[in-house]
Amino acid sequence: MFKRLIATAALATLPLTGAALPATAAAPIAATTVAPQSRADDAIAWFAARNGSTAYQGYCEKAVENSYGRTGVYASAIANWNDAVRRGAAHRGDLNPPKGALVFWNISSYGHVGLATGDGNFWATSVSGAIGKRSLPYFSNYLGWAQPNF
Repeated sequence: MFKRLIATAALATLPLTGAALPATAAAPIAATTVAPQSRADDAIAWFAARNGSTAYQGYCEKAVENSYGRTGVYASAIANWNDAVRRGAAHRGDLNPPKGALVFWNISSYGHVGLATGDGNFWATSVSGAIGKRSLPYFSNYLGWAQPNF
């Protein structure tokens, strides 16, 4: 107990500068703290990290859901699009989706979906047979875009 009192007294007499802060003091917060990436940036990074991969061929909906950290939300891209239409969230034919929006095509009974980068491009599966980045609309029968509902 005596040693603790001496240590406490010694700390109390030290000047309060960054080098002499006691271990229990909170570290000062830097003025230039960087916020974490947005969900859209994380989803785009997910696709970029898999550029050229064929692991998601035939699973475009799973790829966009996985890019947002989800899986099994919709059975297909067209089910996702139809839900967006029902919710009034679909932007039919709009070729200027914001970053992170899902972009849809009617190219099969399951549809197709990709992820907009916000600059007129998108990431998707089945781009020359793999995950890739292209300019919109790229595929035929472009439907439009909607924000992810997951």
